[in-house]
Amino acid sequence: MALFISFTFKILLSNMAQKPAIPKGTRDFLPSEVAKRNYLFETIKSVFRRYGYAPIETPSFELSTTLMGKYGDEGDRLIFRILNSGEKMRKADLDALASDNLPRFANSLAEKALRYDLTVPFARFVVQHQNELTFPFKRYQIQPVWRADRPQHGRYQEFTQCDVDVVGSESLLYEVELIQIFDEVLSKLGLPGFSILINNRKILSGIAEVSNQASRIVEFTVAIDKLDKIGEEGVVKELTEKGFGVEAIEKIRPLFAFQGSNSDKMELMRTYLAQSEIGQQGLDELQEVLDHIAELGLSKGELIFDLTLARGLNYYTGAIFEVKAHDVKMGSICGGGRYDDLTALFGLKGLSGVGISFGADRIYDVMTELNLFPSTLDKTLDILFINFGDTEARYSLQLLKEVRQIGLAAEIYPSVAKLQKQLKYANDRNVPYVVMIGAEEAASGMLGFKDMVSGQQAQISRADFLTKCAQLS
Repeated sequence: MALFISFTFKILLSNMAQKPAIPKGTRDFLPSEVAKRNYLFETIKSVFRRYGYAPIETPSFELSTTLMGKYGDEGDRLIFRILNSGEKMRKADLDALASDNLPRFANSLAEKALRYDLTVPFARFVVQHQNELTFPFKRYQIQPVWRADRPQHGRYQEFTQCDVDVVGSESLLYEVELIQIFDEVLSKLGLPGFSILINNRKILSGIAEVSNQASRIVEFTVAIDKLDKIGEEGVVKELTEKGFGVEAIEKIRPLFAFQGSNSDKMELMRTYLAQSEIGQQGLDELQEVLDHIAELGLSKGELIFDLTLARGLNYYTGAIFEVKAHDVKMGSICGGGRYDDLTALFGLKGLSGVGISFGADRIYDVMTELNLFPSTLDKTLDILFINFGDTEARYSLQLLKEVRQIGLAAEIYPSVAKLQKQLKYANDRNVPYVVMIGAEEAASGMLGFKDMVSGQQAQISRADFLTKCAQLS
């Protein structure tokens, strides 16, 4: 009877066991994947540091009031809100719910939110620490962000951004510098080709102005920015649904399909925006950047003036960027732009900023698809000592300590097992060298040293082994 009850209990427990799973849009990373991601991050950091940027970090969540209203309606809908708990939940604004003021009620339920990007928290950081910073202030930041977006290829709900920004200067030399950073990072990572798209929000404001839609610039740019996703007719349909007239739409339609060199497009826009002061200002700024890059040159990137590049974020005011990799089906892998009044939202006016962001997860996917990661990244262990028994293990541990002090990653197999099993472990871990010290070797001071790549094995002295380790480190 007791056996039956025990068996029944085990069945119930197995039925109750939760199937392991993670939320959609998130991922686990195996050791080999973490090694590749670290390689990616370190490559990006090395370029950031070379251009004089310093690292900062900010909390993973901010006050909801810090984030809400900074990204436009579409962005606000993608912000992960953190539900209040305990006594704060009791203080929910039920009057707001009764009066159908849902935004106010939502804020009373969730006072904090996961950060949507790194730029708005950076603006908050600058204002909060302005007396501790030297301007122009150049920072880089590599941290995860969260968006309640629909998971799909290249789009995740949790992903890492690698941002570099400078605040406190209106100089267009920083736009030039950021384009160079795009080019240097992606060239160092081995991308065979990529396009750096550039536009200026002042040019878009000029287009809206000559179309008599200046007061609706946000709706206008949000629709234009979707051209590569929904096509020309999709953009026209969205503009029509938002109440833009036929005349305004026909005014901008020729711009959708305009082809030619950067100079051809500049010439067209000079004529198109002849009556727009702000449009001409945007063209002047863009021309200065294009001229500098033409003189300096790029390694692999191709700088393209994209008339329809808009980027949906509300805070951009000048140059805007996107980067797309060639030979892969992937959206933009980098983006950014200038924001002249973002810190004003937190009480500090007159502080212009410009920055770019590398979408690490998309770049990782591109590099994986194109097989661009170095094969050596999978190697996390340099040397494995075979375990032949307690006496031999004691001898090996002394030598193992010296190997680690030299700087190599080494370990001893944890228990006595068949040699074939221990060698298989070494192969599975991509260990390049194996050391075998049996009773005879321990007594003679010699050891077996096997190259797992070539398969060659030799007996060498302890001194020669340590010399070899020093050469490998």
